[in-house]
Amino acid sequence: MEIRKYMEKDISAMVYIWNKVVEDGEAFPQEDFLNDKTGADFFAAQTYCGVADDNGKIVGLYILHPNNIGRCGHIANASYAVATDYRGEHIGEKLVTDCLTQAKQHGFGILQFNAVVESNLHARHLYERLGFVEIGVVPKGFRMKDGNYQNICLYYYEL
Repeated sequence: MEIRKYMEKDISAMVYIWNKVVEDGEAFPQEDFLNDKTGADFFAAQTYCGVADDNGKIVGLYILHPNNIGRCGHIANASYAVATDYRGEHIGEKLVTDCLTQAKQHGFGILQFNAVVESNLHARHLYERLGFVEIGVVPKGFRMKDGNYQNICLYYYEL
């Protein structure tokens, strides 16, 4: 398993994985699906995109970008997605670890997550195990696919 910078040839697989998370409606705030064109534009607009390459098969990805601008521009934000069939194999941990390295290399001082769904226990335990600190909760901040609302947790990691 290699975590590397994405390439144009990876976009279709990245779009497929991204859209599955959007379709599940339990983690990403987006509701619109990407296609190869909008996906290419979306991924190109990020500061950095990494992929988990398992012998030529893309099985996960992350995006890294500023969380804000100007005086808060040193704070990054990121999102992670792992292919359904590969969940539970610690790919997310490899993606987050690489993301921390890339964030620092790109000049960010903090990585902040704005909307980790409270019921996403696997992600929350991973972030906490890696040293992220929970800094607050927004009650009912995330609308689940079924229309119910879940709290969202904010996390940060000083690079």
